[in-house]
Formats: sequence, structure tokens, C-alpha cells
Amino acid sequence: MSASPPGVSVPALEAFLREHGLLAGPLRVELLAGGRSNLTYLLSDGTGRWVLRRPPLGHVLATAHDMDREFRVLRALHPSGVPVPEPIVQGVADVPFYVMEFAEGSVLRERHQLEPFGGEGATRLADALVETLVRLHDTDPAAVGLGELGRPDGYLERQLRRWARQLRDSHSRDLPELTALGERLAERVPQRSAAAIVHGDYRLDNLVVDPASGRVVAVLDWEMATLGDPLTDLASAAVWWDGPESPVAATPGTVPGFPGGDFLVEAYARHSGRDLAGLPWYLAFACYKIAAIFEGIHYRARQGLTVGDGFDRLGALVPALVDRGHAALAA
Repeated sequence: MSASPPGVSVPALEAFLREHGLLAGPLRVELLAGGRSNLTYLLSDGTGRWVLRRPPLGHVLATAHDMDREFRVLRALHPSGVPVPEPIVQGVADVPFYVMEFAEGSVLRERHQLEPFGGEGATRLADALVETLVRLHDTDPAAVGLGELGRPDGYLERQLRRWARQLRDSHSRDLPELTALGERLAERVPQRSAAAIVHGDYRLDNLVVDPASGRVVAVLDWEMATLGDPLTDLASAAVWWDGPESPVAATPGTVPGFPGGDFLVEAYARHSGRDLAGLPWYLAFACYKIAAIFEGIHYRARQGLTVGDGFDRLGALVPALVDRGHAALAA
């Protein structure tokens, strides 16, 4: 039996998994990622592999790390054309958790993983990321059992209120320009928006890909999925794609040979046929949301409640995101 990593009791988990008929040998547990989002662990018994997800340690913002929502979305989408890991079982220890299948492939989070891609391979990967996103947005929520996942009406206004509230709940310093960005966004919320299943944090390192073909094997991290405006996903992907470079996310747009975020926008327009005339607002909102997420991690890092390296550096990236958001609104 392996030693217990932060956030998991290996003896208790092994008993739970045996009760559900999943183990053929001793359980080994390895922390794969953590601190900024739900904690992710690789489970193995020497023959099979699975993944466990649980909320982060310590200060957890309301609704931001919903295990039941993730499991429900995976269960609904797995039989559809959207590639996701198969969910296996839910449980509750000190916190809710669930176990899903292990998706074979690569999570491209580090710059050195991206540099081997040539121009053609990088473009193919970027196009696959967008095509998969369009496939999600074209999925009929009611047809896959997600018709009640969220309330599309008023989605953008609720999102602004949510991230403003979470900024208040994670307050550790005064950031007047970030507050001002939220106010400017609230003054010009798009009045007509489409409705679709939105991922909520769609970006390259939340995908498992086949590095040889560029094919998307699985989309991960569904804790913020809901029914809402699909352009929020596109804008978020474009902002993450171009940076700022951070210790927690891939920024392919800064790697030689990769297209920039504009390619994602053009590819989305081509694959979806959607009108993207109002995209600058969504780009500014993505900057605001990511800045709020970074502030939440900054808050936890100051309390020593993050697991992993680099999270203490995220607070310094917030001002550049805020400037980028204001610039998008001025476009």
C-alpha cells in the first residue's frame, strides 16, 4: 500500500474501491495536479489505471469545485460525440470525490511538450481543439440529459456577479483596476446571447490529446460546466492560448510554430458559423474571470493551502490580465 498523498487516505480509498470491485492488486496513488483547481490523482493496482478527482484543500469558493456536477456531465456526454473519460463511481470521504477511467494520451501543459510540434502539427492541434469545442456547443443539452444543467437566461449577468463575489471572498489586496474592469463589463453586457453547454474553463491543458495525430482524446475538468453563452468558452480559450505565461497553464501562442489566438477565433467561425462580432466583450470578460481565479489561488497560496509548484507566482500576473481586459473593451 502506498503512502497517502495530500487530500487522500489510501487505506480508506482502497477499501472503497475494493467494495466496488475495481482493484485486482494493491492500490497505488499519485498526485497528478493540484492547488489551483480540483485535485487529481492517478490510481493503479498494477494492471488497471483510473483517475480520482476531489476539491482543493482549504478555502473553497462556492460552486467552483462541484464534484457532482463534473460526474453528471461526464455521464451525460460520454455516450455522445464529445470525447470525455467514462465516469465510474462517486463517493464521499471527508469531501465528495469521484473516480473515472484514465484517458490515454498527453496533457500538454509545459512549453517543452509543445516545442516539438512543427507548424503543420501545431495548426492541426489548434484546429482539433476548436472543432471539439464546436462539437460540444452543437450538442443538444436536452438530448443528452443536461437540459436542467443551468439557466441560460441571464447567464452573463450571473457570471459577472459570481466572479465579483468570489473576488470579495478571496480579497487579500486592493486592485482598483480589476474592480473597474468588472464595472465596465457590467455596463455593456451583450443583450442577446446564444445558449449551449459551456465547459467553463476550456483550454489546451484541460484536454488529453494524441500527440502524433493532434486528435483530442478527452476533455477534462468540467466543474464549471453549465448552460450559457458559448462565446465565453471561445474567448477563454483564446486568452489562455496567448498567455500570459504562467506555471499553471499552457500558452501555445507564445511557442514558435504555433498560430496565435486569432487562429482559434477564425477556426471557430469557420466550424460553427456563429456571429463573432461581439467577441471583444467576451475576451475582456475572460481576462476578468481568469484574474479572479488567480486571485483565489493567490489567497490560498498565502495561507499555505495550495498543492504543487508555482501557485505563489500567479498574483503577479493579475495586473497584465486586467490591462488586457480593458484593451479588449476599447477595441
